[in-house]
Amino acid sequence: MTELSIPELSLVVLVGTSGSGKSVFAGTHFLPTEVVSSDDCRAMVSDDPNDQGATTDAFDLLEYIVGKRLDRGRLTVVDATNVQASARKSLVALAKDHDVLPVAIVLDLPVALALERNASRPDRDFGAHVVKRQHDQLRRSLRGLKREGFRAIHVLGSPEAVASASIVRTRLLNDRRDEYGPFDVIGDVHGCREELEILLRRLGYAIVGEEGHSVDAAHPDGRRAVFVGDLIDRGPDSPGTLRLVMGMVASGNALCVSGNHEAKLVRALGRKDVRATHGLQETLDQLATEDDAFVAEVRRFCDSLVAHYVFDDGGLVVAHAGLAEKYHGRASGRVRAFALYGDTSGETDEFGLPIRYPWADEYRGAATVLYGHTPVPETEWINNTMCLDTGCVFGGSLTALRYPEREVMSVPARATYYQPIRPLVPPSRRPEVLRLTDVLGHRVISTEYMGRISVRDETAAGALEVMSRFAIAPAGLFYLPPTMSPVDSSSRDEFLEHPDEAFDHYAKHSIGRVVCEEKHMGSRAVVSVARDGSGSVHSRTGRAFFSDERQAAVLSRIADAVTEAGLWTELDTTRLLVDAEVLPWTAKAEPMVRSQYARVGAAATTAIPATIDVLTAAAARGADVGDLLDRTRTRGVNAGLFVDSYRHHVQPIASPLGIQVAPFQVLAGDAATYENRDHQWHLDIADRLAVADPELFRPTRRLVVETTAESSRAAGVTWWEDLTANGGEGMVVKPLANLVRGPKGLVQPGLKVRGREYLRIIYGPDYTDPTTLARLKNRNLRLKRSMALREYALGLEALRRAVAGEPLWRVHQCVFGVLAMESEAVDPRL
Repeated sequence: MTELSIPELSLVVLVGTSGSGKSVFAGTHFLPTEVVSSDDCRAMVSDDPNDQGATTDAFDLLEYIVGKRLDRGRLTVVDATNVQASARKSLVALAKDHDVLPVAIVLDLPVALALERNASRPDRDFGAHVVKRQHDQLRRSLRGLKREGFRAIHVLGSPEAVASASIVRTRLLNDRRDEYGPFDVIGDVHGCREELEILLRRLGYAIVGEEGHSVDAAHPDGRRAVFVGDLIDRGPDSPGTLRLVMGMVASGNALCVSGNHEAKLVRALGRKDVRATHGLQETLDQLATEDDAFVAEVRRFCDSLVAHYVFDDGGLVVAHAGLAEKYHGRASGRVRAFALYGDTSGETDEFGLPIRYPWADEYRGAATVLYGHTPVPETEWINNTMCLDTGCVFGGSLTALRYPEREVMSVPARATYYQPIRPLVPPSRRPEVLRLTDVLGHRVISTEYMGRISVRDETAAGALEVMSRFAIAPAGLFYLPPTMSPVDSSSRDEFLEHPDEAFDHYAKHSIGRVVCEEKHMGSRAVVSVARDGSGSVHSRTGRAFFSDERQAAVLSRIADAVTEAGLWTELDTTRLLVDAEVLPWTAKAEPMVRSQYARVGAAATTAIPATIDVLTAAAARGADVGDLLDRTRTRGVNAGLFVDSYRHHVQPIASPLGIQVAPFQVLAGDAATYENRDHQWHLDIADRLAVADPELFRPTRRLVVETTAESSRAAGVTWWEDLTANGGEGMVVKPLANLVRGPKGLVQPGLKVRGREYLRIIYGPDYTDPTTLARLKNRNLRLKRSMALREYALGLEALRRAVAGEPLWRVHQCVFGVLAMESEAVDPRL
């Protein structure tokens, strides 16, 4: 049996005369979906697979299909005669355009056999001269296939060879997707062997010595080092660095991709005409003191290095100069050039160095990309990419990133071994400086709890106007609260929302205990308060809640209450960030109440009674208006209920400040976030604040419910009914444990269950009409739920970054992302 090796991702071009058995061969060795046949394409465009007049259109279609498959990273087989170099040229170009390897499988069978097979097929009525001409063209092509660009060529010269052939799909050298680490990815070493050994020891590796040289390093936990290339040049000990890394690779303790300096060294050792610049001469001089066997091994090692690796099911890519997403796992000269040199413009800067496009700024891929090549003063995450070349040879540091932990570890250079052509300077950006590019356009934000979250460019534009015109200063805006989804529509005829659906939702996610919290009819607010009474109170869109004078008075009272409750000391903090409701509703929403609800209520309660009078008179005269009169009377009752509903929530609060604060969650302090504290802990703190200042703080009533216990659920329903019967807005049902992650990721942090009469404010006076209610129950909550989770994760990420002391612009990216998502096309009534 003859094994034909082909890369798993490649374009396989079958070459053979008509009647050589290409279609049978393709059907035997490949999936039907992998094969694109010229005959099938002729049939698709002309209904006749033998219509030679449709050949041009057929091959346009064939190449379109091939291109789409290669775009998606699928092996593709072209079943056509392909005996002419001109026909193959466009296919090789197609493979190169998609950065896959072209493979030729040639069925070079006797002409007589092909003629015999064609004779048995009535649809093949062309003469023998056609097959003979095709065979002559094939034979003339064989020697030139490699020059045409085919990376693998398999020639089957007999029926027996065809029958005994088997296809072996080989992985590309860069494909290590089945290796999950953990890895320690190390930046450009440039001959700094001593720093490398120090870094390896700090990472936990044990150095293995032999005859005075370090020849290997192993980690007791099985971690492996991955080097981003540029092991050599400029530094004091390139041979020692090579000896150590080569030993680690040989023993399986490390992997290494090629850097541009290794590629140049291979050419130099091969006696190619290479300019010995940028430290190459130092390496050649150092290697001149080594024996020939070591130098030969160095050349073999450097020549064997691949341009990039893909690990962890595609989740990690390592390349010397980085790699755009479209090149991950691909193989071509273009991919290798990008991986070794970056995305260059062909021009040079004032230092004579290549100008490189900032590909990482535009990167939106799912994979983490780690690279080096261009030294930076310090590491920085840019769209899930990080440069690990921190200029050790230039007096900076040698840096590694632990994966999947994403922890950075560095050791300082022992000396400045080489003066950089372009000076290493500290970042020009101050931490508190914000840039439009931080937030505009399509952005991808990495979060701890939900991975990568995309923010669309059109929503970012809307958020920019709100943030720039109305929000408080970004320096005080560390958090925006997420939106909250309602429960699924109730199966009960008279209700749109009911607690049973909330309990069912969390029981389905294996959450046994939930807390039902009274939903205050106020406005959501975030309180940032310092021990000295400074801070801010802002809305869920970042707007200041009060005038400066009133805010100062409110914050002073809050700070005093925190002191009285002993929380500054207990939480070891000088500042608290608290999620709360500010009452009454009209403290923020009075213009909306007057312009929307009050006007609707006034119009309805004025017009409907007059309409009822007219209809009553008409009925007395014998007009058939009975049904209309009944409906209008019902609308009059609904209008009255609507007015009662909103009036209940705008009652003034009799206190000097005229407001109350109902806190329900402590978000963060100086050095900690509290999303992993259960809700009982948070509500207990709120109770202590209410005890400390009962005039300012309103406690939140709550009830813990067992989602799988019928009696407990029934008690929860009764509690909700009592709340809403007395005019309450409803309740929020949350996992008692607070933040919960299930098998599919984050679980909804809360579901709101609004009361029947409160929903009249939201959906209109007549929403309880059976026809209207049935229509409303078909509401789609999928996007609202998705948005709630994404905003929740972004909010927590903003808190995490703020507490960790990250630059303001990093915090603000997350805050801005939450606001941007509020521009999503979601029904605002949900």
